[in-house]
Amino acid sequence: MATLDECRTALDQLARNMARAEGDVRSAAALDRSLSCRITDLDTTFTGRLAGGTITGVTAVPGEPADRAQIRLSMTGDDLVAMVGGELSFARAWGSGRVRVQASLRDVLRLRSLL
Repeated sequence: MATLDECRTALDQLARNMARAEGDVRSAAALDRSLSCRITDLDTTFTGRLAGGTITGVTAVPGEPADRAQIRLSMTGDDLVAMVGGELSFARAWGSGRVRVQASLRDVLRLRSLL
């Protein structure tokens, strides 16, 4: 089971990947949305902002935050680490229910190219 530190590291890596992205991935990262990533097996939610081509202001809160983000992801820590590491496809994880997404359809389609 992935630890909170490993999940934080994965999110930091995702932010770095997004900042270096080009083409379609760069345009998908240009969203300006509040973002949360609930790590179900650790009962923790990382919150932040997807803006300027990266994720900023990431903080961890126990359980679910009071404010609902515009893009809400939910998964296990192992799945987050695997997706960011390239071992798990976002589309496959989403299709199988391993990753849950609550967002507009347009945002979901853009997220596919980021993860």
